[in-house]
Amino acid sequence: MASAAVRDELLCSICLSTYTDPVMLRCGHNFCRVCIHRVLDTQDEAGVYSCPECREESQERPALMRCLALCNIVENLLITPPTQTEAGIFCTYCVDSPVPAAKSCLLCEASLCEKHLRVHSKSAEHVLCEPSANLEDRKCSVHKKILEYYCTEDAACICVSCSLAGEHRGHRVEMLDEASEKKKERLRNVLQKLITRREETEERVRSLEECKRKAQEKASGEAERVTALCRDIRRRLDDVEKRVLSEISRQEKEESFSLSALMKKLEIQKDELSRKMRHMEELCNMTDPLTVLQEPDTGDLYDPEDTGGHDGGHDGGDGDTGGHDGGDGDTRGHGEPLHDVDGPDVAVISDTFHTLCDIVTDIMRGIYMEDPADILLDVNTAANDIHISDDLKTATGTQENQNRPETAERFQHNQVMSRRGFSSGRHYWDVEISGSVRWRVGMCYPSIDRRGQQSYIGDNNKSWGLRRFNNQYLVRHDSKVIPLPHIISSNRVRICLDYGAGRLSFYALCDPIRHLHTFTASFTEPLHAVLRVNAGLITILGEATTGRNHNRN
Repeated sequence: MASAAVRDELLCSICLSTYTDPVMLRCGHNFCRVCIHRVLDTQDEAGVYSCPECREESQERPALMRCLALCNIVENLLITPPTQTEAGIFCTYCVDSPVPAAKSCLLCEASLCEKHLRVHSKSAEHVLCEPSANLEDRKCSVHKKILEYYCTEDAACICVSCSLAGEHRGHRVEMLDEASEKKKERLRNVLQKLITRREETEERVRSLEECKRKAQEKASGEAERVTALCRDIRRRLDDVEKRVLSEISRQEKEESFSLSALMKKLEIQKDELSRKMRHMEELCNMTDPLTVLQEPDTGDLYDPEDTGGHDGGHDGGDGDTGGHDGGDGDTRGHGEPLHDVDGPDVAVISDTFHTLCDIVTDIMRGIYMEDPADILLDVNTAANDIHISDDLKTATGTQENQNRPETAERFQHNQVMSRRGFSSGRHYWDVEISGSVRWRVGMCYPSIDRRGQQSYIGDNNKSWGLRRFNNQYLVRHDSKVIPLPHIISSNRVRICLDYGAGRLSFYALCDPIRHLHTFTASFTEPLHAVLRVNAGLITILGEATTGRNHNRN
């Protein structure tokens, strides 16, 4: 809708009329093409041209640029006669100048400004409504009467004639205001439901955003753990490389030294043989037989171990020289036998790499499991010198007798077993040890003995455990002990079970996580977590899902 202000902007400052073929000077001011040409023509004699608006001067006649945007505005808003809808609803009776209408009368089919509204009839048949250009839309198309009722059966607005004698005769009808309020109420109910659904949707979006954030944090944490793991693997690979290269270098130096000593010895033998060969050549070149025969048969002349081809040369002698045929005929008797050159000890290298592969495999198995198992301690198996916390997560060594009833399930000394057993799948659980230098953690069959030393973790063939005794760490199974070379700086331990693969692994939860040992076995019973604490306490990490009244698995 073009307002008065907009219309003023579309007036040429020369002719004070709406632009006709508007053009623009270099300074940006617009004029009718004909108007500005006339002004410029009058300025030709002076030789100086200036803008009628801003008086910007130029020595040359300025070029005129057609303003396409302004041309389109003029054509659309001014050349085309404005419709009532475009120009707004104006008072029907204000003929001198357009005045916006305040109301429209359906009976008079006229729009009225505030002034004419005050003198308009107030009778009931004169129905006033908001200003409208199409008053016919508010009348019945058949009877040309005002639409006053709403047919609920046909969902249509009707006049009184439609209700009494028309096609809606006998139908249930309501006043327009009443029907409108009912529809508004229904719309409010629907709106409230939509608002509720939108709030629920927003809550779901927030929940999903929180899940996304947690997933990103978890992914970031896993990425950091993987980075630390890879860094640890690279460090171990570097250590293995250094050890293997050092071993190869050591073997190479040892072999080189041995070969150098042998080569020196053979050089001495070669020089001795050369000397003997020269002496023999001198004898062979002598023409005096007497001199040749008088040369003594000593080691300087012949190799005492050489028997090849000398018999015929002594047929005329005293017969004693025939004794030279007792040798083995092997000219290698002049020195050491030929040395077999071995390569590096590949068994040492292979064992080192196999050890590293086992470590990497165990680390991968230990880390890439989903969630920790929910481990709850079974009070019915706890020895009377162990106190069990209310959340069934902590076992504390105590000298105070707990006075629990003696049963076949209960351990005699210092141990407690978990309620839950695992007979398939992959699981892990973590423990934290506090205030104790003597403890054991591990897993066992439910058929483990409960009394005597044979019930201790690792001292039988039904349990596998990690033990700390003072500052020494070791793993035990079936009374067989394997000391651990690692210095464990963490007081947290992870136990990982891959039941199907028959692997039970222990890790120190330091940074990065360190593999301690992996047992391999063909498990035949469910495995339960088991703790042994002499003093201090051992806590199973993770939240308990229940309390002391949890049903036993």
